[in-house]
Amino acid sequence: MSKLRQFPSRGAVRVARMRPVDLLVLLGVVAVFFCAARIGASADQPYDAAAPPVVSTDPGQLPYYAGRSLLRMFAGLVPAVLFTLVFGTWAARSRRAAKVIVPAVDILQSVPVLTFLSITVTGFIAMFPHSTLGLELASVFAVFTALVWNMAMAFYQSLTTQSRELDEAARLMRLTRWQRFWKVDVPSGMIAQVWNGMISFGAAWFALSASETISVHGKDNGLPGVGSYVAQALDNGQGTRVALAVLVMITMVVSVNFFFWRPITAWAERFRTEDCEIAEQPRSWFLNLLRRSTLPALLGRVLRPAGERLDRAMRVLGTSPGWLRHDPVRRRRADLVFHVLYAAAVGLIVWRAFAYILDNVPVGEIGHAAWLALITYGRVMALVVFSTLVWVPIGAWIGMNPKVNRIAQPVVQVLASFPSNFLFPLAVVVLGASGISLNWGAIALMALGAQWYVLFNVIAGASSIPGDLREAADDLGLKGWLRWKRLILPAVFPSYTTGALTASGGAWNASIPGESVSYGTTTLTAVGIGAYITQATDSGDFARNFLGAVVMSVYVVVINRLLWRRLYRYAQKRCAL
Repeated sequence: MSKLRQFPSRGAVRVARMRPVDLLVLLGVVAVFFCAARIGASADQPYDAAAPPVVSTDPGQLPYYAGRSLLRMFAGLVPAVLFTLVFGTWAARSRRAAKVIVPAVDILQSVPVLTFLSITVTGFIAMFPHSTLGLELASVFAVFTALVWNMAMAFYQSLTTQSRELDEAARLMRLTRWQRFWKVDVPSGMIAQVWNGMISFGAAWFALSASETISVHGKDNGLPGVGSYVAQALDNGQGTRVALAVLVMITMVVSVNFFFWRPITAWAERFRTEDCEIAEQPRSWFLNLLRRSTLPALLGRVLRPAGERLDRAMRVLGTSPGWLRHDPVRRRRADLVFHVLYAAAVGLIVWRAFAYILDNVPVGEIGHAAWLALITYGRVMALVVFSTLVWVPIGAWIGMNPKVNRIAQPVVQVLASFPSNFLFPLAVVVLGASGISLNWGAIALMALGAQWYVLFNVIAGASSIPGDLREAADDLGLKGWLRWKRLILPAVFPSYTTGALTASGGAWNASIPGESVSYGTTTLTAVGIGAYITQATDSGDFARNFLGAVVMSVYVVVINRLLWRRLYRYAQKRCAL
């Protein structure tokens, strides 16, 4: 009689061995932390406001400058994610908190980032008067501001639209608030959060390049970075070095997309809850490499005991509440007190802001600033119309052809992420040679960075058209204009609205450097609120800078409320698939 093999078998237990891929991943992690530590250590340097630091245009400094810029981007991304998780959850779970957080985020994401850049720089310099850490924090804050509002609103919307089944399952299983947050809330909004983070990160490159060099009180404050390198090379008229910095910037954007966003996008597909799989799932060679490594699993086993202890400690937060009944009288009284305090706080802030403006700026200049903002608004709308006519048909064609989409979408992501102000010197040369006024040429400068959002969103909307709708259109014989009218335009209209809204905000931002551009000894200035803010910033006129920022912000918020939000609600109601 044969002897039965004892359990476990010889092959069931294996000794963990270091694979070549593990060594490669380990070396990569060590290299990243080493570079971050070395570059971050140089952020705190002596600073003298009378003699601000000068940025070198030596091409040998470009790799170091690129590392500094990249570190600032991720330094802004980390607090943006934390803010998103905390305040997005707070707004979704508290009715009164939502009445404060949601309108504030909605307004702040409509305010152009660059309008308050010089104000924040002045504040951070006052906090650290003898260290460049103030300039570093101002740059990181600009990146944070460009990232956080869109991310926070996306996470809040994912929680408020969470399926009833997931909510009931969390309550029936008596999950603690901590467990529900990590096992239900974050996974259910992961895909939307990753995609919004990627788009916001691309837009933040523009804010970073602008924040690395800014004039305050007539002094140019430059931080080592690609943006400040380009600005200094422009002042020196060094076109070759500007072109070299552009190549470095393109390489950096492509590398971040390849090594960071593409793997995260492919990994986030595991949280998709749809019954059917998408036709073209994101793929990442770098993610496949990480999955072949045993180091992530080993790290997970090491950290599991600490995670379990943290989970037990967080039980003090309580469990997911059931459906509670509230005393309507006490609830109305509490709401009344809350609204009175809220209105008083908002009224106090508005009154102090306008009192400061009236004390430092003539009353007639407020109307002049409003007129300048109206001129800039005309340029913004011209850009939106141009982008609509050009990129909607091209984006729909790309999105409805999967083979073309695989090639074109990464290119569009790079174009949307690339700081358009790097190309302004070429525009100065072209405008000077052709004799075209910057009053018209500023539209083209603003379009260099803003138009791609329309194209990117239209591609996403066209690629998401269900296959059965396309087949039904083919069976019905829809061709030509009838196919566009009945299928393509209604299907891409929600995505187009999002892209047009984003492009409009990007155009307002681009108007600040786009209405006053320089290359060498040549300076071109257009009539508009962007040039008004730039001139006030360069001269250190805080009051006029604040006035321009407030006027531009009021325009953006009012237009968003009257136009874009109505179009967005119409698209959700009438054109949602």
